Amino acid sequence: MANKEKKKFRLFGGKKDERPVVKKTDISAPLDFIHEVHVGFDPESGEFSGLPEQWSALLQVSGISKKEIAKNPQGMLDVLEYYTESTGQNAMSDKFMTLNHKEGSRADLKPAAEPSLPPPPPVVERPAFTMSEKTKPIAQPAERKDSQDQLRAPEAQAAASPGVPKRAKDSKKAVTTEEVMSRLREIVNPANPKDCFSNYQKIGQGASGTVYTATQNSTGNIVAIKQMNLAQQPKKELIINEILVMRELRQKNIVNYLDSFLVGEDELWVVMEFLAGGSLTDVVTETILNEGQIAAICRECLQALEFLHANAVIHRDIKSDNILLGMTGDVKLTDFGFCAQLTTEATKRSTMVGTPYWMAPEVVTRKQYGPKVDIWSLGIMAIEMIEGEPPYLNENPLRALYLIATNGTPELQHPENLSDVFKDFLNQCLEMNVDRRASASQLLQHPFLRKAAPLSSIVPLIKAAKQALAQQGRS
Repeated sequence: MANKEKKKFRLFGGKKDERPVVKKTDISAPLDFIHEVHVGFDPESGEFSGLPEQWSALLQVSGISKKEIAKNPQGMLDVLEYYTESTGQNAMSDKFMTLNHKEGSRADLKPAAEPSLPPPPPVVERPAFTMSEKTKPIAQPAERKDSQDQLRAPEAQAAASPGVPKRAKDSKKAVTTEEVMSRLREIVNPANPKDCFSNYQKIGQGASGTVYTATQNSTGNIVAIKQMNLAQQPKKELIINEILVMRELRQKNIVNYLDSFLVGEDELWVVMEFLAGGSLTDVVTETILNEGQIAAICRECLQALEFLHANAVIHRDIKSDNILLGMTGDVKLTDFGFCAQLTTEATKRSTMVGTPYWMAPEVVTRKQYGPKVDIWSLGIMAIEMIEGEPPYLNENPLRALYLIATNGTPELQHPENLSDVFKDFLNQCLEMNVDRRASASQLLQHPFLRKAAPLSSIVPLIKAAKQALAQQGRS
């Protein structure tokens, strides 16, 4: 279908509405219609009616009680929709989007005529996109063999499921890929990077590619090179985002972009300055930071965010993995793949990206949002620095998202150990009401940052973390 279909799950109570019958000859092709799925909720029983089978299956194993759901049933629907879309488990596949042309009205979640529908997929372990490299959730129960099917790309799922039509947007995706490649060729260095660098050493492996250190032949400097197989990147347009933002926005608390190259037709190399201290996650998980050190790191991050927000850029993935440290105490923000450029015409975003455990409630509930989502994530990262992991990490992912949407952040494990000024700083970062949540510029004036220790005080922690990881065989 050429026209984009908007699908919304909204809670409806009471009697189903009656729609007038329209003659078949009066019906034109659907134009950008909104498909309302009628879902009822009984506050006494704490149960939904009319819920897609897949969502019912997710709820059954989520650990979310009926009493909790009753607090915010609409939020539960928003989170279910977010979760299924983010993990490639779209409950609203094309077979659920049939039009009753005879009556001239939209069908209410009515399956198309098929011999049989595949059973609702089981819940998988924590999705890969929610993973922080060092902070891991508690072990999940053994998953069913067929649960891996959920993690395949939507087009692969469609091919494996009889009777499920190929989604119309697949052809658009192929065109977009070609456009992205064309754009990449315009912005990268046409030289052969293998002539520019030597002495490669692998230092990391992630979902987006492999990271090496190398010597830049022209200067003798050590650089970091992220090598990405483009065929394995689900959203190649994010790579362009990362290159353009890092190339055009330079500030002392942002990792310096140096160059980028296409190797053949399927590999991209992005060259950046090398920070030998590694990620903040290593320090968070292997050492204990005091308030002065936390204040210093927060100050450096806020300086980067103030600069980005002043340039109408939202980072959208603030977490300890994306903060790199230098061996002199430098603190720099990296990974701009998810960033968003705002314009004067559109000062809010509504897309859902980032890592859910650090995500602001307005993102989880699919509301429009602005730069203050980065402030919420900074507050969660501050809790990481206190407790070694973000809140809700050991919860079922769906339950974690619902708790974020409904309650915001939980109580700290030992709030009595924190100073009042630090607790006030956290409260201003983690304010559910966006209008009352502080901005980066306001937080840079917060008295908590006056407690900041010298950046050099972080260096012993970096060394201790490296030593601990080496002893564990993880260096």
